[in-house]
Order: sequence, then C-alpha cells, then structure tokens
Amino acid sequence: MIKRCATQWLLLGSLILPSLAFAESAIDRLNSFVKQVSQLEADFQQTVIDTDGQVVEEATGQFLLSRPGKFRWDYDTPFPQQIVADGERIWFYDVDLEQITVKLQDEALAETPAGLLSGNTLPEAEYTIVELESEDELQWVRLMPKENDNTYQTVALAFDVNGIREMLMVDSFDQRTRLVFSNVQINHNLPDSRFQFTAPEGVDVVGDIP
Repeated sequence: MIKRCATQWLLLGSLILPSLAFAESAIDRLNSFVKQVSQLEADFQQTVIDTDGQVVEEATGQFLLSRPGKFRWDYDTPFPQQIVADGERIWFYDVDLEQITVKLQDEALAETPAGLLSGNTLPEAEYTIVELESEDELQWVRLMPKENDNTYQTVALAFDVNGIREMLMVDSFDQRTRLVFSNVQINHNLPDSRFQFTAPEGVDVVGDIP
C-alpha cells in the first residue's frame, strides 16, 4: 500500500498540453497550457523504472482535468484505483484494499507538480525551466522545482506536432515514472460530477474526512 500510494501521489503532477504549431518552443507550449487549457481528457500508459533501469510497474487508465483545482486519475490495470481532486480534498481509493485515504488538497499538492497542473501561475514562478534538444522528432522541456524540499527532482515533457506525447518524472530516489498519453481531448465541457467522489458503502475512509 505504501509503495503504491507513493507512486500515485507523485503522478498527480502530470501535464497534458494542447496541440500547437511545431514552430513554437516547448516552453511556449507549457505556458499556453496554463493560459488556455481549462479542461482535458486523455488515456495514459504508465511505466515505473528503478535505478537499475528495470521496469517495476506498468499501468493504464484515464486522466481528467478541470482547472482550476480539479483532476482525476482512473487506473484500470494492474490494480483498479482512483485519485479524485474535487478542489478541496484529494480522495485516493484503492479498490482491492477497500480503503480510501483523504487529504486536504493544498497540503497534498505542496510537494508535487500538481500545483502547476491545477493552478493559474506561470511555471517560471516555481520552476527552473530548461529547453532540451529535440529527440526522436519530439521537443523536450525540463522543469526543476526551485524549492529543495520536494519528493521529485525533475519533470520532463515531450511534444510532437500534435501536442504532448510523454512525461518523465524523476523522484528523490532516482526512480523514473514515464507517462505516454493518447486520445487527448481539450476543452470539451466535462461535467463537475466527474470530479466528485462518493465513498462506496462499507469502504473504510481515513484522513481529512469532510
């Protein structure tokens, strides 16, 4: 439970950006996300790689975003899990363990990139941003948090001509989490009900319960 939770909390920082002209830099696209994207829906494939380069976890699911302050991760494989941020709290539901952990959203996001995802502040306020060389026809940008007390070291984003393709996060233990996004839909009026969470009957709920 501890390992799985730690991985999922880190993943709350994922970013998906709109399709923009390839002539724009990756930094321009990152800023456009903050300014222009209010809602987003996508499928994702996640791979966790240890310090020896070995794959230790693979997962698939769906990601939803409604800015400011709301997002949702639905994991389908290998374990059904849900992470729902409703603007005030984040609900982490482990279906197999029949347990829900609740955290106040401001506190839970303090040491993750999720503040960039759900907020309105341009990234240079909290990150040192470096544009990397293009690789495999993808444009890369790396974000390094200016504060030292974070659970991750860097977040790198890759773009093709249609928008975001990949995200790579490196945590404080040099473990890497790679996300590949597909079927991205931008600003298509997701209902608020998609970001509301109701605990199933009989499931234990712990933490900052409202």
